[in-house]
Amino acid sequence: MPHTSRRLRAALVATASATLVAAALPAPEPLGIGDRLFPQLGNPGYDVLSYDISLTYHGRNTEPLDAVTGIDARTTAPLERINLDFAQGTVRSVEVDGRPSEFATKGEDLVIRPPDRLPAGAPVHITVRHTSDPSGDPARGGWVPTADGLAMANQADAAHRVFPGNDHPADKAYFTFRVTAPKDLTVVAGGLPTGRQWHGATTTWTYRTAHPMATELAQVSIGRSAVLHRTGPRGLPVRDVVPSADRDTLEPWLDKTPAQLAWLEEQVGPYPFETYGLLVADTETGFELETQTLSLFERSLFTEPGYPAWYIESIMVHELAHQWFGNSVSPRVWSDLWLNEGHATWYEARYAEDHADKPLEQRMREAYTRSDAWRAAGGPPAHPDVPSPDHKINLFRPVVYDGSALVLYALRQEIGAAAFDRLERTWVRAHRDRSATTADFTRLASRIAGKDLTAFFDGWLHGKKTPPMPGHPDWTSAKPRAAGGAQGPAAAPKPE
Repeated sequence: MPHTSRRLRAALVATASATLVAAALPAPEPLGIGDRLFPQLGNPGYDVLSYDISLTYHGRNTEPLDAVTGIDARTTAPLERINLDFAQGTVRSVEVDGRPSEFATKGEDLVIRPPDRLPAGAPVHITVRHTSDPSGDPARGGWVPTADGLAMANQADAAHRVFPGNDHPADKAYFTFRVTAPKDLTVVAGGLPTGRQWHGATTTWTYRTAHPMATELAQVSIGRSAVLHRTGPRGLPVRDVVPSADRDTLEPWLDKTPAQLAWLEEQVGPYPFETYGLLVADTETGFELETQTLSLFERSLFTEPGYPAWYIESIMVHELAHQWFGNSVSPRVWSDLWLNEGHATWYEARYAEDHADKPLEQRMREAYTRSDAWRAAGGPPAHPDVPSPDHKINLFRPVVYDGSALVLYALRQEIGAAAFDRLERTWVRAHRDRSATTADFTRLASRIAGKDLTAFFDGWLHGKKTPPMPGHPDWTSAKPRAAGGAQGPAAAPKPE
């Protein structure tokens, strides 16, 4: 063997050792946390504590944004590889704790090999430099092009089309957004503003959440927008983001939010976040969306002459109710979706009854008539059928909207209005800023009712057929035929 220096020999040994380690490790593969509806969503082995997401928008909503995503996490198991969900962009480099790290993409996962094996319980900081590409199919979620920029619609599994992360509501985290855009555009994101910097032709806007958030609830709006301010109950800052040309047209609708907040606080307790408002976007999504502190609405909901006022207001309340049910208290798995949509639909219907003389009992009786058909078409409320891979939004079916509000109506009939109201208030208080399960809800309901509700919930949440309605033995469910079609992430009865 030729003579080599001590330094060179050490380098050769290190290279050989690294080769052996690489050979011993399995090939990169997508992972998941075993969610029945989205089996490869989320990743095991760590808990994300916070995201710091920097985006640079170059002025065209079909052009990739330059991005840097910083993730602070804590390992929950020893890790030789870290999987992040990421599916729509180019990864340029990855660092783990400030050290360059190897990476590969597989399926919809970014698989990172840290320089050293990470022990359980260790803090870890991951930096991913990447692009965030809005040019994909908007129907798949992620970035949504608007007439003058971009917004986000990440539900249910599309946040990783915008930024890498642990894209499952079981792992909530704090968010910071730093967005640089041309100076003639306005940027607003979830949370509250913490600063703005000017750099010649561009401006960098920074927003930070005061409460943890699921990735699917992130929101960033970039466009020619007006930001309108008002005050809600107990001094809550209410902030709306609308196309500048529409501010006068939309003002009568936006002015209703403080009273809607006050009404919902009367039902379930204090609003759980630091701010609220509407993001009205000039785009067509087919749905509205409860992005945390800044709900996304299509402009056409407020400008189409065919929608009656009561219907528009009830949809506003639906998204507002989600701030308690789905956002503050998030689903542990996606089969718990009924807790989100059932509650939002329940308060939407209650509001329509209180403010527009639309009887709740009549709506629930109509839902009962259709309930067996909805269950046949989409599964029972707490065990919905797996959505088709090419149209995942069809998870949002009538059975998780009115079909799940019907469960809540039956529960109130079973345990009485006073116990039901106590359950609702206790639920959002006990699980604030956390993820919770159907089992958590049913246990709490049994405790507050003072009786075992296992059999009741088993039939109403998991049965193929709708159980008899307490207090209404004459209600019947029609024989299933062709069931109702899919609905987007906000549903309500057709306007009359």
